[in-house]
Amino acid sequence: MDVKKAIAEIRKEKKRKFEQSIDLIINLKGIDIKRDNIAAVINIPNKIKDKKVCGFLSKKSELVRTILQPDFQKYKEKKPLKSLIKEFDFFIASAPLMPQVATAFGKVLGPSGKMPSPQLGILGKDDDSVIKQVLDRIDKSIKIRLKEPSVKIVIGKEGMKDEQIEENIRTVFEGLVQVLPSKRDNLKSVLIKTTMGKPVKVEI
Repeated sequence: MDVKKAIAEIRKEKKRKFEQSIDLIINLKGIDIKRDNIAAVINIPNKIKDKKVCGFLSKKSELVRTILQPDFQKYKEKKPLKSLIKEFDFFIASAPLMPQVATAFGKVLGPSGKMPSPQLGILGKDDDSVIKQVLDRIDKSIKIRLKEPSVKIVIGKEGMKDEQIEENIRTVFEGLVQVLPSKRDNLKSVLIKTTMGKPVKVEI
């Protein structure tokens, strides 16, 4: 069914005591995860939620939780390092600090897909005006990094309008197709669902 009908269908599911997320599931075929190394940062038209952001910066910022270079050594142990990675959705960093960030945090940030990147997260200047611009972009960004031939991401919330959810679905779908080696030929199936609901197949 088309996207509009699929959204209407999942809204018929039993209501829960919490606001459910709307998940987009894109199953792929003909993909070699190790060889193809598929990753993308996609800007969506409608914000889903505020993201928790941490910055590796040369000076303290009021806009984000800041970790200064002298504090890097506190995260040598695995426990505080893993706790930090779990607490935040995104990490940003001042460009001159990136070599030290990679050394101190790379072993956990890399595999988790949260390493600051040139696309979204490495700052030429770490002053508040630049940080605010990046935070605005992060709030409307979805990061995809393929670890298996299937993508499952939160695309919206129940409280959002149907049109907003549809716009987000189409934007992420098109953004992912662009980075696939064989484009639409790599698509197996597309589904949407609520957190606790059953998946509904979608034709885009």
